[in-house]
Amino acid sequence: MKLIDSIATQAAALAAVRRDIHAHPELCFEEVRTADVIAAKLTEWGIPIHRGLGQTGVVGIVHGRDGGACGRAVGLRADIDALPMQEFNTFEHASRHAGKMHACGHDGHVAMLLAAAQHFAREENRDFDGTVYLIFQPAEEGGGGAREMIRDGLFEQFPMQAVFGMHNWPGMPAGTFAVSPGPVMASSNEFKITIRGKGAHGAMPHLGVDPVPVACQMVQAFQTIISRNKKPVDAGVISVTMIHAGEATNVVPDWCELQGTVRTFSVEVLDLIEQRMRQVAEHTCAAFEAQCDFEFVRNYPPTINSPAEAGFAARVMAGIVGEDNVRAQEPTMGAEDFAYMLQAKPGAYVFIGNGEGDHRAMGHGGGPCTLHNPSYDFNDELIPLGGSYWVELARKWLAQPAT
Repeated sequence: MKLIDSIATQAAALAAVRRDIHAHPELCFEEVRTADVIAAKLTEWGIPIHRGLGQTGVVGIVHGRDGGACGRAVGLRADIDALPMQEFNTFEHASRHAGKMHACGHDGHVAMLLAAAQHFAREENRDFDGTVYLIFQPAEEGGGGAREMIRDGLFEQFPMQAVFGMHNWPGMPAGTFAVSPGPVMASSNEFKITIRGKGAHGAMPHLGVDPVPVACQMVQAFQTIISRNKKPVDAGVISVTMIHAGEATNVVPDWCELQGTVRTFSVEVLDLIEQRMRQVAEHTCAAFEAQCDFEFVRNYPPTINSPAEAGFAARVMAGIVGEDNVRAQEPTMGAEDFAYMLQAKPGAYVFIGNGEGDHRAMGHGGGPCTLHNPSYDFNDELIPLGGSYWVELARKWLAQPAT
């Protein structure tokens, strides 16, 4: 493993920063203290910053030896927000705020990008032409912070030809990476269907219109969209995760509400699923003489890696950890708002192995070290590796001939 010495020697200090952020988690668009910590470190190291994109975002600006005159630029992105959940860990750096926790490792993502920033802060390490933009993005966990930074002018104020992101991945051994071209994370979408019937006494259902059997028919029919309407080779998920109806055992309710999520790797499949779900819902209600309110909200689009940038990232990884430790990135039906950046710019979103959880300090919760789990903790051993990857990625990308 080829780590950058200057990053490895500062790893303990950056781990302390990471643990401080972990102890003070902030939810989407509330990351004021976290942004202050990031801005203070970048300013301490002499890196110019811009604040306020996406409300609490921070952008660090690192010009190479030409002062950025060539116009070439690359963006490196880390998310900074926490999750609204209670932490089970009791070690010293556990969350000090009830109901808030860094259970997805964004504190570690910040630390890895800060490691690269600290390296680039030294003039002798800016042996490249062009500019590296360090993007610390708020509100990945449901707030669409990437979208909001773009709306606020991220790519206009900081023109770049490519943008890259990275996420820790529990279960993958520490010291390994994963990257693949094409879709790597799914679109995230929500639906809410209200079936409006006619209430009646439970002993005299013929006098009403019972929305519950309508809902049952609908839930079953939705799965035929997956098995019979879309191509078998196209991935798609429809999960009805909530059903609400009724208040008494002897009353046929007036209404029944279904809610859930839809995940796909392409907009075309998403269009098909939304259209068919609406038709099934409305026509099923009509067949039972009920009324239908259908709502479908598209949240994050699919995260799709550019083939050229994914291949480039893989070569950089291989130069650090060896080809045997660079894996194919198995697509996941989880969602990620870095997708918005990849819609606007070429780039790649990659995984870095977080291990099985053996790294956790004494006092960790009894659950597994998986994402969005109250016993999770980021593996600080990744800080020098992730920081070295960011540095080598940026330097080698800027060294490529302009196209």
